Amino acid sequence: MQEPLAVILASGGMDSCVAAAWAAERYRLAMLHVNYGQRTEAKELACFRRQVEHFGAERSLAVDAPHLAQIGGSSLTDTRVDVPQDDAPGEVPSTYVPFRNANLLAIAVSWAETIGAGRIVIGAVEQDAPNYPDCRPAFYDAANRLIDLGTRPDTVIGVETPLIDLKKADVVRMGADLGAPFHLTWSCYRAEAAPCRRCASCRRRAEAFAEASVADPLAG
Repeated sequence: MQEPLAVILASGGMDSCVAAAWAAERYRLAMLHVNYGQRTEAKELACFRRQVEHFGAERSLAVDAPHLAQIGGSSLTDTRVDVPQDDAPGEVPSTYVPFRNANLLAIAVSWAETIGAGRIVIGAVEQDAPNYPDCRPAFYDAANRLIDLGTRPDTVIGVETPLIDLKKADVVRMGADLGAPFHLTWSCYRAEAAPCRRCASCRRRAEAFAEASVADPLAG
């Protein structure tokens, strides 16, 4: 029996790469990337394309969602807003892109319904996105109900979040166990030539690899 087809939301980052490695053991892969005007858009797209090749994805699609940058409201899409080095406890960080994951899921559902995929896999990690409202398990529970209501009666698509409850170091350990290609990922929020090693995302990545006792291939 042929394995089912799953759409993998692949940002080019570490978490979605580990989620893709997890999915590769269960599904045929249709990898989806969204360019939304983020600072490191070109680098993330390049990493996505290399991951598609690495995983031998059956299908791949990169789409543009420029409206998120036009709307603004995030330091990832507005260069006038500084990218923070740390996340302030109890506050939604400036790196939060308003309702981004809902936009990404909407695109993924449209593609999944078109190509007959029964799963959407996203590498959301609640602890890696402190206070991001669209990285909570409840958000994805609601998304599954919305998908059921908003697609054809015979369409069955479920969103899976295999990393949602993990600590960042556990994501690294899981990726190492699965042979995830960490060398083909990008985490920096600021730079494309080399990681800045100062932004919150770079710091979380470094701390996670150190805690997991795994060498980061991007550490120079």
